[in-house]
Amino acid sequence: MVVKGIIGVRDKVPAALLLPLSLQHTFAMFGASVLVPILFNVNPGIVLLMNGIGTLLFILITKAKAPAYLGSSFAFIGVGTLIIQNMGFSYATGAFATTGFLGCILALLIYKFKTNWIDIVLPPASMGAVVSLIGFELAGVTIRGGKIGANILTDTATRADAIVFLITLGTAIIGSVIFRKFFATIPILISIIVGYIAAMYFGMIDFTPVVQAKLFTMPAFQLPSFSLSASLTMLPVLLVITSEHVSHQVVTSNIIGTNLLEDPGLHRSIFADNFSTMLSGLVGGVPTTTYGENIGVMAVTKVYSVYVIAGAAIISICMAFIGPLNMLIQTIPGDVIGGVTFLLYGMIGASGIRLLVDQKVDYSKTQNLILTSVIFIAGLSGLEVNFFSIQLKGMVLASVVAVIISLIFYVLNKFNLTNGN
Repeated sequence: MVVKGIIGVRDKVPAALLLPLSLQHTFAMFGASVLVPILFNVNPGIVLLMNGIGTLLFILITKAKAPAYLGSSFAFIGVGTLIIQNMGFSYATGAFATTGFLGCILALLIYKFKTNWIDIVLPPASMGAVVSLIGFELAGVTIRGGKIGANILTDTATRADAIVFLITLGTAIIGSVIFRKFFATIPILISIIVGYIAAMYFGMIDFTPVVQAKLFTMPAFQLPSFSLSASLTMLPVLLVITSEHVSHQVVTSNIIGTNLLEDPGLHRSIFADNFSTMLSGLVGGVPTTTYGENIGVMAVTKVYSVYVIAGAAIISICMAFIGPLNMLIQTIPGDVIGGVTFLLYGMIGASGIRLLVDQKVDYSKTQNLILTSVIFIAGLSGLEVNFFSIQLKGMVLASVVAVIISLIFYVLNKFNLTNGN
């Protein structure tokens, strides 16, 4: 049932609408999700397969109450690259699987001790800032070229790059506010199609890989290798992905108007997220995570149905086996993807600000002001912190800083050591 233009989480979608709505989510996640295996020098087929399977498992484990698409996680790139360089990809997948397993154990602990600890380690002044950084940190990616960004700030930038980017972004913005009825549910898909046509006009599309692709392909499965040192090297990432997951669930909760931390419960969603990462690592894939791009699509379109998310997952699985389909989507230029994500990442950033407003964070209190200020600067300043084999920067560093400062303030308040500000 559609109420005031909203398609709810468990609303069934007519067959005629399901494919375009699902494709919209597929296009939104595709560029970023295939970039991770490319950086790891891995065939994207296995990743697309495990993203789809992981998403379907997530929907099942969360009782179809938490709409989320699981794509390739960027949080593991730094540590994963280090392990691959020193030990090989199989040891990285073993560490992925181990981290996912430990995340499942964490989910069981959350089930036992509930979620009261969240307000301690990530109070609203911290949570809102971390949520905003999910979008704001990625802002630069949208215009720096490559598969997920417009080629308008690089040395090879052309006028055509800027035009395609602006056409795509303009269609997404205008379409989101003027489209009605069915078209109001797919402004992102329409903007991608319009941008793609513009890119074809400027000769940016090469269909040769599509024509030469084999009709059916088989994902490259491989078994993991396990090493204690590799697993310990990757262990700190668990804190980062946990903070990211909680933040994503809070954003999604605000968008759909339901507290997902309570129902279906944070323990279920964290278990599903980490179980997917573990399973992916065991067959040669990369870690997965709930995707900000798809959260942004829901925010823009007000289509929250898990049936649509499941449709996108099935499309992803099909792409893993159908070569021309896989290659066709890979022909979408970064100028088009950048135009779309320029809006979507901004929507996520605005969701964090909305959280601060909704929670009525009092910035006359020095502690709240410090929390939000330091987290923003830690995430956006370009600061990097290295210890052992771990590099912390951007949202990863900001999440760690948020937890540390929040805990310090909690202890000081607990023992009445603060001045009350």
